[in-house]
Amino acid sequence: MRFLTIILTFAAFSFTSFGQDAKADAILDKLSKKIKDQKSFYVEFSSTVKNSSSDSKSSFSGKGWVKGDKYYASFGDNTVISNGIKTWTIIKEEKTVYVTDADEEDEEAVNPKKLMTIWETGFKSKYSKKTTLSGESCHLIYLYPKNAKVDYTYIALYVSATSNELKRVVMSMRDQTKMTYSMKKFTSNPTVSDSKFVFSKSKYPGYTVIED
Repeated sequence: MRFLTIILTFAAFSFTSFGQDAKADAILDKLSKKIKDQKSFYVEFSSTVKNSSSDSKSSFSGKGWVKGDKYYASFGDNTVISNGIKTWTIIKEEKTVYVTDADEEDEEAVNPKKLMTIWETGFKSKYSKKTTLSGESCHLIYLYPKNAKVDYTYIALYVSATSNELKRVVMSMRDQTKMTYSMKKFTSNPTVSDSKFVFSKSKYPGYTVIED
């Protein structure tokens, strides 16, 4: 009897897990379609970074424009510009600009385009539950990386159950750091010139440009 109970419990758990995964995928597929239907978008967010082992905490706000493969983002005092071919990371404190190929960006680096589509590659998704975030009903979905070598253990997504918009992203790192991105504003199809995504050295006098 005990053996039968274990088998039935495992079967029920497996069926529930499969259903939850399918539900997560359906929600995320719908969200992906909504993002891909945009010719461009603008997003504003706030972010906090906490490390429980060192008891440290920092906060900053950010905003970003995305148009196809191009994006422009400001994170606190720093700026990242990408024209889809090259990416310029501008560090104000160092007065340095780091230039890389867009397709060779750090796998764990977060930009506004990646933030809004982070679930699309490299993860297994699992539906957790319906919860409330700032008074709004949201789906809570967990992403688990397929690559065991990455520095994060999971990513939690809060997706609005009514507007089907991403509301919060929480990244949990192996070093006990948690990075939280809370979406404050999302604008569909704003008019944005391609010049927004072009780095101009004249705007950063005295900065050192370092190319990979």
